[in-house]
Amino acid sequence: MEENLEITFAHIYPKLLNLYGDIGNVLALKNRCEWRGIKFIVEEINLGDEFREHDMYFIGGGQDRQQVDVAQEIQKYKDFLTTERDNNAVFLSICGGYQLLGHYYKAQDGSELKGIDLLDAYTLAGEKRFIGNVTAKTDFLEPNTLVGFENHSGLTYLEGETKPISNVIVGQGNNGEDKTEGARYKNVFGTYLHGSFLPKNPHFADFLIELALEKRYGRKIKLEPLKDEIELEAHNVLVNKPY
Repeated sequence: MEENLEITFAHIYPKLLNLYGDIGNVLALKNRCEWRGIKFIVEEINLGDEFREHDMYFIGGGQDRQQVDVAQEIQKYKDFLTTERDNNAVFLSICGGYQLLGHYYKAQDGSELKGIDLLDAYTLAGEKRFIGNVTAKTDFLEPNTLVGFENHSGLTYLEGETKPISNVIVGQGNNGEDKTEGARYKNVFGTYLHGSFLPKNPHFADFLIELALEKRYGRKIKLEPLKDEIELEAHNVLVNKPY
């Protein structure tokens, strides 16, 4: 693999959105880059901070109050982040962060929390909370399974060119109805899977890293394989014994 590669990474509102160890996704990406000699430059963006261009962005999940604060703040940067999306920057969003990248979250009282429209998706408040392990199948990764832990009552529905990341084998996924989990449009990804998500799915982490390198350097760069026996064993335990 080439030398002197680097990725710039924005961790969006980490002081407010970090449920269920979502920081583990950042650590997984950082470690998997540095083990290969790729410089991984992290910038935290907190309330009041300005956004600037990065190769990859991450936004995690949070409780209702924090999600409201973030939704109001991130609206200021909607146009900037839309441009970044269209320039093929990579986004990974988890749970509440995933909902904020859609059009809106509608509460049971009819009020709406406005999103930033990076995904053609919307979320409705549900009456039942989905809690438990999830196993889902993709059509663009090898191995072709993803695993994680969901804990949400929001029901997310995808429209237009936004497609699911995977189809649920075990668990409820986006809405408990259509067997979809997560969303993807261009290089924007959203999922309800905590766990943390990427340590249990190293193949998906590497997929994101390769997209970020392609965005930065304008060409595909194949990653050197790592010794992932332990990570894949953790992954396969959930695939084979999801309960």
